[in-house]
Amino acid sequence: MKKRGFILLFSLFFSIGQYLSAQDKYAMTVSQDGKGDFTTIQAAINASKAYPDQRVVIKVKNGIYKEKILVPACNTKLSIIGENVENTIITFDDYFDKINRGRNSTFYTYTMLVLANDFRMENVTVQNTAGPVGQAIALYVEGDRAFIGNCHILGNQDTLLASGNFSRQYFKNCFIEGTTDFIFGEATTLFENCTIHCKANSFITAASTPAGKPYGFVFNNCKVTASAEVDKVYLGRPWRSFAKVAYLHCEMGAFIRPEGWDNWSKAENEKTANFAEYGNTGEGASISGRVLWSIKLSEKEAAQFLPEHIFIPLGWETDKEGKWYRNESK
Repeated sequence: MKKRGFILLFSLFFSIGQYLSAQDKYAMTVSQDGKGDFTTIQAAINASKAYPDQRVVIKVKNGIYKEKILVPACNTKLSIIGENVENTIITFDDYFDKINRGRNSTFYTYTMLVLANDFRMENVTVQNTAGPVGQAIALYVEGDRAFIGNCHILGNQDTLLASGNFSRQYFKNCFIEGTTDFIFGEATTLFENCTIHCKANSFITAASTPAGKPYGFVFNNCKVTASAEVDKVYLGRPWRSFAKVAYLHCEMGAFIRPEGWDNWSKAENEKTANFAEYGNTGEGASISGRVLWSIKLSEKEAAQFLPEHIFIPLGWETDKEGKWYRNESK
């Protein structure tokens, strides 16, 4: 009897030890074939340690993961690294009317919502497959110091919501597509070496930058492309009065409207919105026909839009080769 009790007690402590060990794992693998630690991405996120003292890395094997993903605020320093961007796909199909939660339904349509700070995602496609049926977010990022690299963000209206009054986000080498206002929100966001693909005659950006913020959406060395039938696209319009958007050294096709920008049917927005351009190329880059209230940056002014000015507060630094990286100790 005593031996049996000892075995039960030992088993109990062993189980608790396994549970605690699982809670503290800093490297996990998601694979749909059952050969990883988890078969779904959300399960791996749920198992991640809250407010960890070091980065938690979830590696995701190729597959189509039909999941509505939430990265809670407590799961800081979390990385999701796909096997490759073409075949590691997170997908869902919610949209405004389907959610049916009233006027704010848009914000519940996401395929993936990131609330945590210091989030990192690479080599992943995040898509909303609802189609051209109204607002349908693919990726919604609200956490601060987010890095999204070599990812595809796919959808139609409202594809990417870069949100958070104090949020700073960096998208690099990404492909982002949509129809209307498909990059929108209030975050300070740098898009570098990205392809921005327009699927309809509409508006690329709808920034809601709060008054007083030095930067809103900054597109640097990006390529703006469009589907064959598209021929009338605006670079942006102000979702809120103090919207800030800048395009620097970007390639723009002939489908960009000569006026470039729209005031969202509010003439007073022309006094507060800050829409700027510098050094762009291509048939759609001419500033001669731009609206008079847009800004043509000087070389000195354009230099203020470099990553070091936007991201030094984030702990971004350059290595010996001049490549940008984030110092995790800051």
